[in-house]
Amino acid sequence: MKFRGLVILLTASFLSGNAVNAQDASSGSNQPNILVIMTDDQAQWASSVYGNTELRTPNMEFLARTGIKFNRANTISTVCSPSRATFFTGRIPSQHGVHDVLSENPNFDHDWLKDEIFLPELLQESGYSTALIGKWHSTTDCLPVQRGWDKWFTYNVHIEGWQNQYVHRGDIHYSDQGKPLTLTGHQSQHLTQEAIRFLETTGVQQKPFFLFLGLVDTHAPFNGAPSRLASKYRQATFNDIPQNESSYLPLRNDYSKIPPDHREQLAQYYAGVQMMDDQLGVLLDYLEGVGQLDNTLIIFTSDHGHMNGHHGLYGKGNATTPQNFFEESILVPLLIRWPTGFPMANQSLDIPVNQTDLFQTILDAAKVTLSRDRRQQINSPGKSLLPYLTQTDSNWRSFQFCEYGNARMISDGQYKLVVRYAPYKPGFQGDFFDLENDPRETTNLFGNAAYLTRIQKMTRQLHRHFEQYDTGRFSATRLSEQKSPNAIPIWKR
Repeated sequence: MKFRGLVILLTASFLSGNAVNAQDASSGSNQPNILVIMTDDQAQWASSVYGNTELRTPNMEFLARTGIKFNRANTISTVCSPSRATFFTGRIPSQHGVHDVLSENPNFDHDWLKDEIFLPELLQESGYSTALIGKWHSTTDCLPVQRGWDKWFTYNVHIEGWQNQYVHRGDIHYSDQGKPLTLTGHQSQHLTQEAIRFLETTGVQQKPFFLFLGLVDTHAPFNGAPSRLASKYRQATFNDIPQNESSYLPLRNDYSKIPPDHREQLAQYYAGVQMMDDQLGVLLDYLEGVGQLDNTLIIFTSDHGHMNGHHGLYGKGNATTPQNFFEESILVPLLIRWPTGFPMANQSLDIPVNQTDLFQTILDAAKVTLSRDRRQQINSPGKSLLPYLTQTDSNWRSFQFCEYGNARMISDGQYKLVVRYAPYKPGFQGDFFDLENDPRETTNLFGNAAYLTRIQKMTRQLHRHFEQYDTGRFSATRLSEQKSPNAIPIWKR
């Protein structure tokens, strides 16, 4: 969809050739506040905004009604660490080197992302107060404060291990500015309270803020949701979840199977979605109360999708061996609201958008202009949405791209191609789906001669895209030469 007749013009400063550093950019030029809420394991299907008929997500609906909904938003990788690292660096896994879930264990601490420039660093240099509240998981140890953050409130995995960050209710161990802190209660409420505490102390009227809130209510284990919500969803039909499906790819393990208590886990998952929507509402009300709601660029999204019975699976890209790129794994909610920046409301767009584009869009909105050297160092595949949304640039790519471990994906919304690189399981070198005629991705057409020409063309397009950004050193095609992120990464299973 194209927008006509807009009278507000915004400068696409990130894309300009002005050779100045981020710290040289003006911090007093009407920079907006920036709020990013990134959930965990939430696909598009898991909200009323994208058509779920039983989920109650009124605050997400408010963002869609007063802002923009993106129908083809996709993750850059179908597990958390690579996709989050991409959001914070603007670079794909074959650039930053995080290709699978990072084990929060000293044995796998290889100083991940040590050479990267973080988004909050650039915003700090341009006058922003910055806060990370909730999930980080872009490096091995989240206890120490990472570069670029004025406020650091995440998890302490040194007491009870990585599982602690997914305790939804009970005793939860946090890192508060690098110091251990244990709180009891509902995790999402703790995080929202810390977010508001940051806003209260940062002085939202005097200095712009960048607040990243990472909520995890939709990450397994599916338990601990408020009873007031779970009890309601136990009465649901769950008719929006496909029934009796199976995956043509082998299941990774027993955790990928539909569990015996499927209905209870769905009730807990649905309750988790609404719990996160509740926290969104609390923040919206706070911002409105201090007169900053319309001057805040709000981005609501997720790190990747999730399957809760879809294709007969529980999980995401690593629910199968080899990895999958099913629509439920790659498509994520993306809602953006910023009335003073692009004042269109209740708009729905079908352009592909991923975390690299959000990185660029945030810098552009914040009026951060990078030097030529920094632009070349980052070399992000992303584009700022601002020129497109304000009609100063009507061009946008038509393809979605994704990579996870030793596999890469390209899709134009009708056809989807997955190419796997060595080592790969025999018989699973690639996938090809006709999404128009087979939306449930039941039939792999990779070896079908009738589609050979199209597969070859899309393969060339995929290689051409990644060749522009692949560093070689961290390439998805050379994972056997790289450091291992965990005990058994996806390409060794």
